[in-house]
Amino acid sequence: MGLSDDGFVVFEAEADVARWAAAAVQAGRALSSDPQIRAANLRHGETWFVGVDALPNDGAGAINGVPLHGPWQDHITAPDHWHAAQLSIVYPGYPRQDVGESDANHRYRITRHAAHVDGLLPEGPARRRFLREPHAFILGLPLNACTAAPLMVWPGSQRIMGDALRAAIGTRDPATVDLTEDYQAARRDVFAQITPQPVQATPGQSILLHRHLLHGVAPWADNETAPPEGRMIAYFRPQTHAADWL
Repeated sequence: MGLSDDGFVVFEAEADVARWAAAAVQAGRALSSDPQIRAANLRHGETWFVGVDALPNDGAGAINGVPLHGPWQDHITAPDHWHAAQLSIVYPGYPRQDVGESDANHRYRITRHAAHVDGLLPEGPARRRFLREPHAFILGLPLNACTAAPLMVWPGSQRIMGDALRAAIGTRDPATVDLTEDYQAARRDVFAQITPQPVQATPGQSILLHRHLLHGVAPWADNETAPPEGRMIAYFRPQTHAADWL
């Protein structure tokens, strides 16, 4: 994947991407206004609509007949089948504390922007982390114009995180390795060395992230505003083989 040393790139706006975003935001508004769908997707005191696999794009990525084309195509190996994209919506007040959410987890979401590497899922009461979704890359497509609660990245963190995870897994089957301590230690190294950076983009632009890049979402500042539907971004995370992920 052809990315800068920072592990991410924001591509300039293109008409094809803007057309896709315009179709996707219409679908997103309809989905997020459905009471049952909202109830199933709202998190963090109803300030985040998680929307995993929510958008009704087809296997080629098209939505409502609008094809998925963009500048990222020169930098990735496209999947044979595009999964239904995540519809991530953030609302004013993000993040409020959920019932049952620990103070430590809520504080981490605020002070560290819930920084994470995608695909390392917490399991069981002890929330032990295992590689369950080895993504090839992360593609973000802004669906509306909003500067609030931006995507946050730690530039260059993909090297620290990738090296640590490869060392932890070694020659073992990645699915069998408890990565919790190594993952947490690598995150601490990133926090000690790298200053996070907001990533701003508007419809028509596109954001490509390295699969090992540490990233999150900034809290919604009191003076920020958004369209009535909230800040909407679509995310594609096609899965790949664990060996390729490593």
